[in-house]
Amino acid sequence: MNRKILAAGSIAAVAALALAGCSSDGGDAPSEPSGPVTLTLSGWSIDTTPEFQALADAFHEKNPDVTITLKEYDAAEYNTLVTADLAAGSGPDIITQKEVKYLTTFQEGGQLLDVSDVKVPEGIGGADSYKVDDTAYAVPYRQDSWVLYYNKALFDAAGVDYPDGSWTWDDYADAATKLTSGDVKGAYLHRWQSVVQGFANAQSDVSALDGDYSHMKDYYDLALKLQDEGAQVDFNTSSANQLTYQGEFGTQKAAMMPMGTWYTATLIAQQASGEADDFEWGIAPAPQRDSSTTGTDSTPVTFGDPTGFGINAALSGDKAAAAKQFLEFAASEEAATVLAGIGITPALTNDAVTEVYFGVEGAPTDDLSKFAWSTHEVLAENPTSSKTAAIQGILGDMHTAIMSGSTDVDDALQEAQDRVANEVGLD
Repeated sequence: MNRKILAAGSIAAVAALALAGCSSDGGDAPSEPSGPVTLTLSGWSIDTTPEFQALADAFHEKNPDVTITLKEYDAAEYNTLVTADLAAGSGPDIITQKEVKYLTTFQEGGQLLDVSDVKVPEGIGGADSYKVDDTAYAVPYRQDSWVLYYNKALFDAAGVDYPDGSWTWDDYADAATKLTSGDVKGAYLHRWQSVVQGFANAQSDVSALDGDYSHMKDYYDLALKLQDEGAQVDFNTSSANQLTYQGEFGTQKAAMMPMGTWYTATLIAQQASGEADDFEWGIAPAPQRDSSTTGTDSTPVTFGDPTGFGINAALSGDKAAAAKQFLEFAASEEAATVLAGIGITPALTNDAVTEVYFGVEGAPTDDLSKFAWSTHEVLAENPTSSKTAAIQGILGDMHTAIMSGSTDVDDALQEAQDRVANEVGLD
């Protein structure tokens, strides 16, 4: 499940982009449809999530006989609603895999076509997350990862040096304390369990399926320390006021924020519209567990899950062929440049794609931002298993108990381990 994306030297010119990614070895490519085909593609929040239409349009331009129409679902109930439609025989032809932890729900229900014959470029991220017993049931098209966003203006005002890629979590905590002044917090830690547990698992090389969560203690101790010292908004205040991470960082209430790379497009758009303040910002690698993975000569470790496309198992003939053709395109370098051009992090990255991504107006232009986005080892937050959703539910309860102060860290960790063993069971 490990993935490395390494920037290879200087950034290549955009004009040097190949129109298609280099495919890996494998079986024969899917056959092409013999005539006009119309396919439906599931998505969510389509007005504010442009990637679906962008990929559909780019594919149709290359393949005018195939038309892809979008089928929108409520983002909060996406998996439930898609599952219901599939069971009723009215599901989409191409099924966007919003969360990896639900892949096995579709696969075990016999709702996904085997797409092992769809070729994907070498080095693409997240492909293994869609395999069950070595059979692929989806293809990744985007792969977000977690980085550190920071406000250069607030760093300058506090006289604190910018992150340089060498930070451990202790360095981050020290900077957060120095940056806290008046109404400005040094950092904002959003309420999601990912913000603590994702880093703890990835940087300790531990899976949520392992059933032992003692490695999370140091990460929770640090989060609670910053909370108690006032260097970040406490969990209960954030929950009671339903604070948004976009609002906390975008209106300069926090100088730093660990967050996924999807936030880049949002921040650029909000600064352009005036919803966010106008300030200079940058991206740094996520702080590391220790110095062994810090520095721009090393490869920082972070986490993130891919987003991919699967195919309705009810499809056959020309429709199945056209759907597989779309999946192959969505994973290609050409599609990656389409996504990068709208601030989306594609599953395939290279120097030229990086140049496109940071060429978007409003994006940072410094070398460390490019390094942080393009060079890292990404470990999956959600291992592909039918047990993952239940385990993450238990770990979510644990996160709330710890961060709200209702349960001691050690007691909460032990309780979660006991619940996973008793309620889920592990091999």
